[in-house]
Amino acid sequence: MSSKYKIVDDQIPHFVTSTVVGWVDALSREMYKEIICKSLRYCIDNKGLLLHAWVIMPNHFYLIVSCQSGNTLQGIMRDLKKYTSRQIVKAITEHDHETRREWMLNMFRYAASANTSTEEYQFWQHDYHPIALIDP
Repeated sequence: MSSKYKIVDDQIPHFVTSTVVGWVDALSREMYKEIICKSLRYCIDNKGLLLHAWVIMPNHFYLIVSCQSGNTLQGIMRDLKKYTSRQIVKAITEHDHETRREWMLNMFRYAASANTSTEEYQFWQHDYHPIALIDP
């Protein structure tokens, strides 16, 4: 992995992005975006996340983040993606009016089968491409 995709210093703001596998536009529904927002709030309140800017798109999100001393961005991002993945897949599964449920779950199941994960579904791509914002 290139050095531009490594966390330089957890207290320096980093631009990160996370993308839904297959660029599935799963985040087009408000209820799924809300899961991400609530998880970000939890990470701010409990994990030392400093959220400087953010935007949620239909199939990915962008964040500018750093964290308080004693915490790691890598750990926060891992936990954020793991939790939101499970919660969004659960919401898709349980949402009676989700017209694309079968198609999305098949996409997520296929993505999970392509790696060594023990999870039934993979929602997020594994990387998040952190770029340190240390110069213009």
